Amino acid sequence: MRMGRKKFKNLIVSILVPVMALSLFTGCVENVSKEDAESISVYLWSAVLYNQYAPFIQSKLPDVNIEFVVGNNDLEFYEFMKEHGELPDIITNRRFSLRDATPLQDQLMDLSTTEEAGSIYLSYLKNYTNSDGTINWLPLCGEADGIVANKDLFEKYDIPLPTDYDSFVSACQAFEAEGIRGCVTDLVYDYTCLELLQGLSIPELTSMEGLSWCQAYEDPTNKLDGLDTLVWPGVFERMEQFIKDTGIREEDLDISFDSLWEMFTEGKAAMIRSMGAFVTLYRKEGKVDPVFLPYFGQDGEQWILTYPSFQVALNKDLEKNEGKKEQTLKVLHVMFSEEGQNVLAQGGDVVSYSRDVDLEISPALANLKSCVEGNHLYIRLASNEFFSVSKDVVQKMIRGEFDAKQAYEVFDEQLRDPPDNQEENVLSLDQGYSGHFDPKGGNEASSVMANTLRECYGSDVLIAPAFSFTGSVMKADYTEKMASSMIMPNSLLAWHREMTGEELKEYVKKWVEGDPDVLTPFNRGSLPTVSGISIEVLEEDGTYLLKSVLKDGKELGKEDHFQVTCLNTPDYAANGMDGFEKEEEGVRDAWKEYVKNGGTLKKPCNYITLR
Repeated sequence: MRMGRKKFKNLIVSILVPVMALSLFTGCVENVSKEDAESISVYLWSAVLYNQYAPFIQSKLPDVNIEFVVGNNDLEFYEFMKEHGELPDIITNRRFSLRDATPLQDQLMDLSTTEEAGSIYLSYLKNYTNSDGTINWLPLCGEADGIVANKDLFEKYDIPLPTDYDSFVSACQAFEAEGIRGCVTDLVYDYTCLELLQGLSIPELTSMEGLSWCQAYEDPTNKLDGLDTLVWPGVFERMEQFIKDTGIREEDLDISFDSLWEMFTEGKAAMIRSMGAFVTLYRKEGKVDPVFLPYFGQDGEQWILTYPSFQVALNKDLEKNEGKKEQTLKVLHVMFSEEGQNVLAQGGDVVSYSRDVDLEISPALANLKSCVEGNHLYIRLASNEFFSVSKDVVQKMIRGEFDAKQAYEVFDEQLRDPPDNQEENVLSLDQGYSGHFDPKGGNEASSVMANTLRECYGSDVLIAPAFSFTGSVMKADYTEKMASSMIMPNSLLAWHREMTGEELKEYVKKWVEGDPDVLTPFNRGSLPTVSGISIEVLEEDGTYLLKSVLKDGKELGKEDHFQVTCLNTPDYAANGMDGFEKEEEGVRDAWKEYVKNGGTLKKPCNYITLR
């Protein structure tokens, strides 16, 4: 049954027991053997890569044992892993800057001599080159970011589509006269504030002065922390002018992603800032005919702001094992292949940074072909501090608290003297658990998490997709942020329902053998984690067959009834949760509340036997 917040808090009191508590069912052990040392761990920045991209990579390298984990889109998470000797073999991260990556640099391989680095245009590769010429991170294909226009609305009111900044402003004014917002966007988010601030000044940021400043800012050996006096004052002046020209106002700061698209598709806003991928998505839905426009520089130039689908790096420890290093480089090669980048694009609107990769420009980006061919592509500056400070300053400009000069001064000051965000520890563990999958027991770290959450939710059985937890449970002191990061970041939710023994077995079968409504396992590590039951699975030529489901060592009976909890994300759960009741509080929030209140972890169990 569904567990509310009150019940969750009551349960905390009842389960504050030492880690050495009794096992949840027969077969629990404190440690299970680790997977083969030659397995390659690949940490994905998001669960969106788990459905198509990860299976594609595994399919191209069937003889390589790859363990895919959904980590966090945060370099601090990997810095924490490094400190405790748990850095994965391959890291992917979307929010990235060389500045933020500095603490990891000494533990990452130099990729400058790889085929993948050699294929990237030098104009982009220099964004990833350290002062000593080494390269630790490489970008995959870029998501396109710009202005999206409702073509139907422009035609209805006979207003020309903008071709430069002046005609963009004229279009905004013409729509405002019709009672329609000319251009509005979801400035409640830090990424929108950051991208709009930079997108409006790409010609200046890519000038010799702009590039020199950026290089100095990203160089960890350079003491530059703040903004320059040549380029950045003008960036805030253009932002101030844009706010005036588009009529952006304080109430717009409440606009979310969903409400923005509702305004756009209902004809209440003619233009918004968004990604090319959503242009294709909404074209398919047929509600509106969107057209992707560039950022119009006030000097007359047109640019596309981009950010890589992710950046990738390799653990330097691979150099200690030449065989494993060779296998890992094969994985990297598949990731950067033309086929791999097309799978990663998933039909969205992306551009490649590699010379030897041809990504077809979709109809949504057709009118931007000149920008793509002319390399008028700008990679956003995306350090953690730039995200947070951009949101603070841009929102205050919109509220009228700052003019351009004040915004520049405060932005500069916050970069030079950032606030101290030191957190207290909320969880201290004197026992670590491996995140490797073992065919004779499963993934002990995932079992620890699943067993603890099953108790928290008051369920008899819990089923968790393999992407639910972020790898090893480390012997470490965890701050609130790091404890939260033990749960995958992409809106993991809990669903509850009562099931008979027969229903439960059929449901587990879907997760093990694959079903159109749930994620189909593509390798051993992608099999689900279960708690409260144990399963026996037969592996045959890359497919999996469920042989038995046991509760307390006994087969499930038809008349048995169980309270079952299943973890999933809204995207994956869209068709596979019939009859389940959704828990409104996210799993990450519930987990954070649990550890903040002193909760301890349950021991792992041998929940699977794979034959």
